[in-house]
Amino acid sequence: MPAPNCQTVKEHVIIVGAGLVGTLWAALLGRRGYRVDVYEKRPDMRRVGFVGGRSINLALSDRGWKALRLAGLEEKIRSMALPMEGRMMHDETGRLSFHPYGLEGQAIYSVSRGGLNLELLHKAAAYDQVQFHFEHKCLEVDPESGTLQFEDLRTGKVVSAQADLIFGADGAYSAVRQALQKRPRFNFSQQYLEHGYKELTIPPGPNGEHLLDNIALHIWPRHSFMLIALPNLDGSFTCTLFLPFEGENAFEHLNTEAEVRAFFKQWFPDAVPLLPDLTRDFFTNPTSTLVTIRCKPWTAAGRVLLIGDAAHAIVPFYGQGMNAGFEDCSLLDECIDTCAGNWPEIFRRFNASRIEDADAIADLALRNFIEMRDRVADPRFLLRKEIERWLHKQHPRDFIPVYSMVTFSHLPYRLALQESREQDRLFEHILQIEGVEKDFQNEKVLAVFRQWLATRTESPYEKYRSLQEGAP
Repeated sequence: MPAPNCQTVKEHVIIVGAGLVGTLWAALLGRRGYRVDVYEKRPDMRRVGFVGGRSINLALSDRGWKALRLAGLEEKIRSMALPMEGRMMHDETGRLSFHPYGLEGQAIYSVSRGGLNLELLHKAAAYDQVQFHFEHKCLEVDPESGTLQFEDLRTGKVVSAQADLIFGADGAYSAVRQALQKRPRFNFSQQYLEHGYKELTIPPGPNGEHLLDNIALHIWPRHSFMLIALPNLDGSFTCTLFLPFEGENAFEHLNTEAEVRAFFKQWFPDAVPLLPDLTRDFFTNPTSTLVTIRCKPWTAAGRVLLIGDAAHAIVPFYGQGMNAGFEDCSLLDECIDTCAGNWPEIFRRFNASRIEDADAIADLALRNFIEMRDRVADPRFLLRKEIERWLHKQHPRDFIPVYSMVTFSHLPYRLALQESREQDRLFEHILQIEGVEKDFQNEKVLAVFRQWLATRTESPYEKYRSLQEGAP
């Protein structure tokens, strides 16, 4: 596929990593006429397929859809995705309660990681000037010369490549980032949760039907651990068990089939009949870790930039890891126009503004883990969510629930984190109103809300406009 409106001369780009972010960015650059070479250490999934059991199912929201729209893939991916309008809570007796994510018509979308990656790969490869090199492991990166060394895993030979621009999209354990870590004044941290995760599967019913409501993300919250399930198009659900590695209820105690069955029967009794392959899945699929990566700067020598998990891996509890990586791509795509293709300036601006947002969504994701695991069964927490929805309907510009800011808007993550602190202050007062649990749609609540508004200088949207006006 020839690129539209491409100039005669474009920079040569190398992308390391052909996962979700790498293939999306290759497609967006190919669309603009850049010559792109993508190197990936795994085999070509078009040839070998996608291997499951290693990744948490994906939830697409507004930030991700925007990037897919830019790539011309929104319609195709919507045909592969299932809307989830809220959380379906399962208590220990099997009783269900549904809690919407946002207003009517708002949903996040369950999508197959492998299916999405494959469509992005096809889209990028359709551009004549985008080439993929699979089974090539990145060994070295020299930012000053733009030279990289790769090992061809099929032959064992080391090959060199050179480009004007290098993008590290090679995930949480990025080889490109490791090269930048050798440079002076590069800051890096990684934080592992004490929890790990394991994938399980609820198969379709006898007629291919879903055995649980397929318009919800199902959660079995158990305070220090939880099980979740996301629907798939084929009638199955991808389940993920989040559990501490050590402790009273932990992976360290689940070493036999009998121990696994007893654990699930005790804590997830209504899920057990839906998991006929429970023990096989449990002992076949790996127990994986959950890590948060923070680093800066993301750029080096005006020609290397980290994006996606290579720059800002986060835990999956806000459903924003992929969406944040996709937003990296849409923001960079906008910067190409804003900066007239001046790549050192594009890198400078992106590095100056995006790191704060990445740190903010990392913090929000860690907080949401506690919410999903511990608080979704707390009556006062659920009351707060109901009041949030009511206030948002009454004052849509002045009050936006933090979850909606993150999931159903393009407001910077840093504003959502700031707003979460402001709203905590508001609800400290609202939840102290006598009788609020019986009736919150009243003048007492609105009076507290108006007092809170009076202490604020700007709404989130006004803050966003101020940020844009103050941008370099």
